[in-house]
Parts: sequence; structure tokens; C-alpha cells
Amino acid sequence: MMFIKKLIIIYSLVTFIAFIGLPKEAQCITVQQEEELSRKVMKVVQKHFEFVEDPLIVNYVNKVGKNIISTLPPQPFTYKFYIIKEDVYNAFATPGGNIFINSGLFEAMDNENELAGILGHEIAHVVCRHISQKIERSKKIGLGTLAGIAAGIFLGAGGAATAASAVSIGSMAAGQSITLAYSREDEIQADRLGLKYTTKAGYSATGLLAMLNKIRSRQWFGSKQIPSYLTTHPAVEDRIVYISSWLESNKKKTSQTSIKASHNFEIAHTRIISIYGDEDRALRKFEADVRNHPSNPMAHYGYGLILARTGNRKDAISHLKTALKKAAFDPNILKDLGRIYFLDGRYPEAYSALNSAISLIPNDSETLFFLGRTQIGLGKPDKAVLTFEKLISINPDYTQALYFLGEICGKLEKLDKAHYYLGMYYKNKTQYKNARFHLHRALKKIKDQEKTLKIEKMLEEIRKDEAEIRRESY
Repeated sequence: MMFIKKLIIIYSLVTFIAFIGLPKEAQCITVQQEEELSRKVMKVVQKHFEFVEDPLIVNYVNKVGKNIISTLPPQPFTYKFYIIKEDVYNAFATPGGNIFINSGLFEAMDNENELAGILGHEIAHVVCRHISQKIERSKKIGLGTLAGIAAGIFLGAGGAATAASAVSIGSMAAGQSITLAYSREDEIQADRLGLKYTTKAGYSATGLLAMLNKIRSRQWFGSKQIPSYLTTHPAVEDRIVYISSWLESNKKKTSQTSIKASHNFEIAHTRIISIYGDEDRALRKFEADVRNHPSNPMAHYGYGLILARTGNRKDAISHLKTALKKAAFDPNILKDLGRIYFLDGRYPEAYSALNSAISLIPNDSETLFFLGRTQIGLGKPDKAVLTFEKLISINPDYTQALYFLGEICGKLEKLDKAHYYLGMYYKNKTQYKNARFHLHRALKKIKDQEKTLKIEKMLEEIRKDEAEIRRESY
């Protein structure tokens, strides 16, 4: 499905659900209604978009976002930050505090301040509840019209372009219309508050200005079907003028902050390019980096990652070893060295590298995941179970770990645990038939009261989700 159609679907559903759920006398969407909207929209986003699920990148972006959130007064929502795997400049926020940034936009950044600038702007839109206000104001559009739009999208009647003319999805995303489009005033307000939040969090206010200038100058559109920031985001020129004026007027305040040199940014940024970016572009970039900056460990790290991605694990390992010599005991480089050893079937070397990494980052999800898989490869299933159980206790949403944990427990004839973990795995994958099978089996075998209650809760959640799916299909 084309990118624009995905986004139209999301916000058509936002509007459609909002109109169904709001009483006629309501003056605005309540926080509870907005949270319910957020939950429904998130399901649609997950269905139609591929996410970057790299724990290092996701945790880093969330850390920067939460640094900014910490400067705000108490918020009614729990903010979460996601990276969508789309090679184009874009970002957007939905009601209820979910904020999305495209991998292409993250790749274009040069420092943490630019990331903070974009996130601060989106956070401000959520704080102001711009989309939620416009949903309420747009009640003048009848339910029948909205139902027609939704049907047109799902059934193809009228095509995506017709739907796009009727429903806008707001900040930095596809579609513009009178109903939900952000105004110039909305954008300036989001910039004003975003600048306030980011500078208070210790970031340079120049980050957002740098990104807007970069986006405007490059005008990277991707394909003709994929809208860019410039085609969907109003008042870019006005915003640049406003931010430049703001910086001039706040010299004293901004002089106390500076461009943040963040090793965490360098690691996350290198990974987003080498693992998730365009393969040929990444190869050219890191080949040039190694040639021009041979003493830079990040150049060798990025080159090693992209070489591994192309299947050249021998040279990848060589470059990661070079990176380690120049950045001794960097746990992320050690982790990736161990991961590539594992993928190459070199289990003893993988075990050594991953053990070294885990001694430095004991709660890192990805390191634990590959350590567990390496222990399976070395014929140590009991140790693998302990490793995966530790991983799940730290990160319950690490779905692949649940699968391997269930499989190992099955082979060890620990059938209560096998069904329990496989049930969780299939529930997370929304494969509800398989999930119900394993959870019912687990319910018969497990004696632990806490796990029994958890299984019953999961089965109830499955029933509710399936009922909702049936309602939406009519």
C-alpha cells in the first residue's frame, strides 16, 4: 500500500472513531477519549507500517524525547516515540502522545539537537492538543460523509486522492484540508513551545532551524507517491523566519546551550544508516568515511555493519575489530561483533564477545537475545532459558525472545512454560487462533496464581480485540 494511503487510513479512522465516540453535547474530546483514539490509531499504524525495532535506536530516541518531556508540567498522556522505516523526510504526532519519526529524517540529522528540535515541535502539538481540537471543530462534517470516506479508502471507491481531499492528517504528514490541517498559527505555536521545551532541557535551539533549512534545501521527495515534509507541512518559510527571530531575541538564553556531542547519537545514527538505510548509499558513505577518516571508530563500525548486511561477514568482522581497537570496550561494538560471529556460526567467538558486552551493559535486550541464541548453538539450553527469561523480565515486548523461550522450554519438556511463552508470542503477533490454543493449554498446566491471572487477562484482551475487529468489518 502506498505511503499516502496508509496515512490517510490512519487519520480517516481517527476522525471516524472520534465522531462515533463523541456525544453531541461535548465541547471537546476528553483525555480518556483521546487515549482510546490513540490506542485504536496505534493498531492501524502497526498494521500498515514497518517499524524500526532496534532497541538501541528506539531507546535512544525515547530518552531524548523524555528528556524534553521532563521540562513540562504533569501531562495527561504517556508519551512514546517510534521510528517508521521510510526513506523520506517526515515525522508526525497522533492524539494521545504517540510521536513518529521516519528513518529517512533521522538519517538526515547531524547531531542530537536536530533530533530534539523535531521531537520538541511534535511534543508541543500534543501538549496543545491541536489535532483533538480540530476533530471536535470538524463535527460540522456529517457522519455519513465520514463513513463514505472510510468506505472509499477501504474498498477503493473514489481512490486515495478523493479521500485525501477530504481528510488531513496534520503535522509533517500526508494530506491537507480544511477539516484537520494545521494552520500557520498552530505551527508557530508548536515552534514557540517546542523551542522553550528543548532549551530548558539543555539542547541548542538551533537544532530545529538547522533541520528546517536542511529539509528546504535538499527537497528530498522519495518517490512521487510519498509526500515529503515540504509538501505537507504548512508555513515552512514563515517558521524559518520566526525561529531565526526567536534565536536573535533569546541570545542570552541560547548562549547557555551548545551543540550536543553525543556518543549515543553517533551510535544510533550510524546504525540507522548502515542497517536500515538504502544499502548502496550506506556502502558509499562508509567506504568514503573509512578512506577519509581511518582513525574514526564510527567509520569502521558503520562499514562493518553495512558489510555484514550485504553478507560479507569476514570483512565486517575485520572492520568491527578495528573499531574496537580505536574505541576499546565499547559495548555496542562488542555486541555487534558478537552478533555477526553468531550469524556466521562462530559460536565460541560470539559467546566471548557477547559475554564481554553483557558485563558492560547487563540489561541490554539485544545483547541478551543473541547471547541466548548463542547458548542454544553451543548446546546450553538451560542457560539459554535463564538468559531469555532475564530478557523478558527487562523487556516484556521483545517478541522474538518469547518465541525462542517457548521453543526451548518445549524441547526441555517444560510444557507449562512452553505454552505460556508461545501464547504470549502469538498474542503479540496478533495471531489469535494460535495464541488461544497455547494460552488455554498453559492455563491447564500452570499452578502459579500470578501467571494464571495474567493468562486470563490475555485471553480477555484477545476476546475484546476480536470483537472489535468483527465490528469494524461490518
